[in-house]
Amino acid sequence: MPDVMLLMLVLVIGAALAFDYINGFHDTANAIATCVSTRALSVRSAIIMAAVLNFAGAMISTKVAATIGKGIVDAGNVTQMVVLAGILGAIVWDLITWYYGLPASSSHAIIGGLMGAVIAHAGSGALHWKGLEKIVLSLVLSPIVGVALGFIVMVIMLWSFRGTAPHAINKQFRRLQVLSAAFMAFSHGTADAQKSMGVITMALVSYGTLSAFVVPTWVKIACAVAMGLGTAAGGWRIIKTVGKDFVKLQPVHGFCVETASAGVILGASSIGMPVSTTHVITSAILGVGLSKRLTAVNWNVAGRILVAWVLTIPASAIMAYVCYQVFNPLLGK
Repeated sequence: MPDVMLLMLVLVIGAALAFDYINGFHDTANAIATCVSTRALSVRSAIIMAAVLNFAGAMISTKVAATIGKGIVDAGNVTQMVVLAGILGAIVWDLITWYYGLPASSSHAIIGGLMGAVIAHAGSGALHWKGLEKIVLSLVLSPIVGVALGFIVMVIMLWSFRGTAPHAINKQFRRLQVLSAAFMAFSHGTADAQKSMGVITMALVSYGTLSAFVVPTWVKIACAVAMGLGTAAGGWRIIKTVGKDFVKLQPVHGFCVETASAGVILGASSIGMPVSTTHVITSAILGVGLSKRLTAVNWNVAGRILVAWVLTIPASAIMAYVCYQVFNPLLGK
């Protein structure tokens, strides 16, 4: 029934763009929480800047999209219902964590969602375990690198400006932090919009519109626009958790966090590794906090963030599995 198949494709594309939009306001904090908390930029100015640069970053590469689209499961085991259920599982988890102000990873959510949907459709044997190992390894290692780099950059700054009065340092870095926040927003676009590009391209290959996995230009533009609009919608709940409650930051700290985070994310994106921007910047904040003292970190908030990190892949996988079981009898026939 081609009409039903076309309807499913439209639903998948709509859901993927909705996920990108939600990802935008869910992950706005990744790019701007630190510059808002240090008052380097107003909330409105920071969100506008992040929206524009998220769009620009999303347009420059599709390496991460290819990893998502080809590294999790064989194309032969991907149906429109698998992709739709995977996206829905990720969306539900993103909305739950956004509601509670937890900076959970949208990258983890979409990967977990696709895994749960594929298992519901064809069993665990259909998964590319080798590809998943590579993806999960990058998601695990990136926060470790983020902590280390945030700590190192902060120590270098403290040593370099050790004879300067704190007021003078913060005045100077309040200006520099605008540049580092822009760098972070751009790098966020190179990573996070790519997930939906990969998902939509998977659906187009499954439908038969594409004979090979190549991201069309219109998909790039649509995902970049959705991410930019979502970012413009803001995400104050998570901005508060990351930028104010976790570690108290001054402009010099924010500059170090954003510079370290953007470096990790751009490096990973350049080789097609889908790191979590949420994990990277939160871990960089932790690294900067640890350079001050252990008590500079709000360990209760850190514990809540860690719980969200651990739960995201299995929780979104379970939700996607349930979505598949519910909707497949209605739409998948």
